[in-house]
Amino acid sequence: MPVWGSGMKFHWFERLEEGLLAFFLAVMTIVTFAQVIARYVFNYSFVWALELSMFLFGALIFLGISYGVRQHSHIGVDALVRTLPPRAARTVGIIACLLCLVYASIVFYGSWIYVDRMYTIGILAQDIPIPQWIPRTVMPLGYGLLFLRFVGVLLEILRGQRTHMLGDEAKEAMRYASDDTSVLNQEEK
Repeated sequence: MPVWGSGMKFHWFERLEEGLLAFFLAVMTIVTFAQVIARYVFNYSFVWALELSMFLFGALIFLGISYGVRQHSHIGVDALVRTLPPRAARTVGIIACLLCLVYASIVFYGSWIYVDRMYTIGILAQDIPIPQWIPRTVMPLGYGLLFLRFVGVLLEILRGQRTHMLGDEAKEAMRYASDDTSVLNQEEK
C-alpha cells in the first residue's frame, strides 16, 4: 500500500479513486451504448453523448495516471537500472522520481493556468450547458494526484522500502503465467 508521508495510509482515498474511475467508465460505457442503440435502432441521436463521453474519457485518463503509479502498472524501460547494484539503483530511482515530480509540477501549473483562463473567458461546452472549465478541472486534479503519488514513491525509496521506481513487469508476467504455485512461492523467498 502506498505511503503518503508520516506513516499514514489513506484507504478511503484509494477507495474513492477506484470508485470514481469505475463510475466514470460505467457512465461512459452506458452513454456510448445508449447512443449506438438510439442511432442504429431508433434512428435518433443524443446530441450531447459524444461530448459527455469525451469528458469522461479525459477524466479516466487524467485520474488513471496516478492510479497507474499506485498499481505499478506504467511501462518503463529499466533494463539498465535492474543490472545496477542496489545502492546505485536506489540513487537512480531517487533521481527519476525527482524528475517525475518536476514534470508533474510543470504540467499541474500549466493545466491550472489553462483551467483558470477557461473560467475567466466563460466558454460553455458545445452540446452540454456547462462551462468548459468544469470538466477540464480534472487535468490539474489528475496531475496533483500524480505529484502526491510520486511523493509517496520517493518516500518509499528514501525509507528503503523499495529500490526501484517501477514495478517488475517480467516478474509480474511470470507470476500470472505460472499455474504452478510452487514457482511463485520460491520467487517470493
